[in-house]
Amino acid sequence: MYNENIMKMSGVYGMEHINQIINQLGLETNLTFDEIPKIDLYMDQVIQLFESKFKETKRNEDEKVLTKTMINNYAKGKLIFPIQNKKYSKEHLILISLIYQLKGALSINDIKVTLDGINKLIVKEELDVESFYTSYLHLTSQNVVDFKEDIEQRVMEVKGEITSLQSEDSLFLEQVLMISSLVHMSNLYRRVAEKLVDELVVEKRHKK
Repeated sequence: MYNENIMKMSGVYGMEHINQIINQLGLETNLTFDEIPKIDLYMDQVIQLFESKFKETKRNEDEKVLTKTMINNYAKGKLIFPIQNKKYSKEHLILISLIYQLKGALSINDIKVTLDGINKLIVKEELDVESFYTSYLHLTSQNVVDFKEDIEQRVMEVKGEITSLQSEDSLFLEQVLMISSLVHMSNLYRRVAEKLVDELVVEKRHKK
């Protein structure tokens, strides 16, 4: 089975196998406005909504998209503004959706810094949340398109490198190089995002 998986990464079937993996990831999955109830929800309803919506994005069945502990930690950590009557509004659901995506790359503290201004604008009713979230959804949709084009280029580049190694283990080495290349690219984006978060902290200090 191990050799079979490596074979799928190699030869003319490399991109085909990558596409099979991509199709399993639910990359286009996002909580849309049509899926957000018009009424406020209790915590159990929020969890049910997110577990149902994002189940395809989980790495395995045991992974949890959202739990009571997570939501309570978001509230205690002030990643979301206070709830009313134990219910979560449309704005809370949008924030939790953003948190779900952000925590794949940022620390909880960085997420708090990132969303602090958004929370304050929502409370002051100075932000058109729907327009903001619509822009976010447009960007993520384009990101998926760009990602699919970029990863095809990565596959070609890795294959180009592996041909020069002339090793009996070239199939295995190709897989490791692909993993390493993808992680490196991910880290580059994450580091830029972290620097932007740091700038938010500096700006916040200057305003005090």
